[in-house]
Order: sequence, then C-alpha cells, then structure tokens
Amino acid sequence: MIILKSENIHKSFFTTEGVELKILKGIDFELEKNKVTMIAGKSGSGKSTLLHILSGLDMPDKGNVEILGENIFDKKDKSISEFRNKHIGFVFQFHQLLGEFTAEENVAIPMILKGISLPAAKKDARKILDLVGLSDRASHKPAQLSGGEQQRVAVARAIANYPEIIFADEPTGNLDSENSAVINSLLLELKEKFNITLLIVTHNLDLLKLADKIYEMKDGILHPKEL
Repeated sequence: MIILKSENIHKSFFTTEGVELKILKGIDFELEKNKVTMIAGKSGSGKSTLLHILSGLDMPDKGNVEILGENIFDKKDKSISEFRNKHIGFVFQFHQLLGEFTAEENVAIPMILKGISLPAAKKDARKILDLVGLSDRASHKPAQLSGGEQQRVAVARAIANYPEIIFADEPTGNLDSENSAVINSLLLELKEKFNITLLIVTHNLDLLKLADKIYEMKDGILHPKEL
C-alpha cells in the first residue's frame, strides 16, 4: 500500500547574486506503508529539502504531495500543521528539543497541540519515555541529558501521537557509533510495535543496511538503488 506519493516536485533557490540553483528537478516518489525507506546522497544534494517538502514543512515551486490520499498543499497553513501533528512525526539531526522544558514536557507538547489535556499528555509522555528507556530522566531538561538521551527524547516526541509516518533527517548524524546503534534499534523497534512507516535521510552505512528500499539523490533526481 502506498501511503505517500509525490509528483513532479521542483524546488529552486537563488544565490545572493540572483543565480538560480535548481535543487529538485521533477521528483516522482512513492512511499510504501510500514516499510523502512532511506534516501542517501552527497551533502547539499537536496535530500533534506525533499524531506521537508514531502512532510509539508516546505512548499515546492511545482508539484503535488499526497499523504493518506490527501493533497497536503491543498490545505491552508493551519490545516497543514494540524495534519502533520496528527499523522507525522519528525526526528532531526539536532534534536530540536525546547531547552526550557523537561523531557516529559517536550514529549507532551504534540499531544497538547492535538487537544489532549496537560495531565493526560504528561501521563502518556511518561509511558512513551519508558518505551525509549528514559522514564528515570523524565524531569530532566535537555541540557541535563547526554546527546544520545536527547535524541531518544526526540524519538519519543516523534511518536507521541502515534503517527503513520516518521520523517528522520540524519537522526544519528550527531552521535557516536554506540549511540547511533541505540537510535537505529529504537526506530526499528518502534516501527514494528506501532506499524510506523519510516522515511530516513542518512549517510550512516549501518542504518542503510536496515532499509527495505534505498534511493540516491543525485543531480536533483531520486535514483532507486539495489539493496
């Protein structure tokens, strides 16, 4: 089953001198439900740009993206945000946790935005932190956590609303090999537990080995790679 489909995605940026840089050049892409799909490619090849467009964080210059049969760019800004919060989770290279909030509160935020009460959200956040092995760190703020622990909190936040898809942009890019292995295992474990579809941008060869499908971004086009 195809859970996400993009057609003819184009995206350009302009330099300060006004020169157009064509980053994405008509990308057609389908994401299969409950699979681990990964996108590799050189730095600056447009992998993250594509991920942001497919998730509705950025707009293409041209093209469409359908998630669960809905064209996300037909929605207004508020509707896109609500759709993302309900159906999509994000894990970034730099955890993007809010420093003034505890781990528990960071995980609770997506649930609160969905309309769940603060007490109920914090209760569920504790359960999710337990799933990633951090129940004893729930009251700690990000600065009090190690890099690996921060990223595990970020993973917990990504699954807070039990989304259909998790987009991960270099989720282990800022971690050592030991913590990278922990995050890799955790993502796969949660995928199986909650039937989540994973789309991951990565340079990590160990993570690429875990993929069901791999694509390479090159010259603005996605190329399927053999496993």
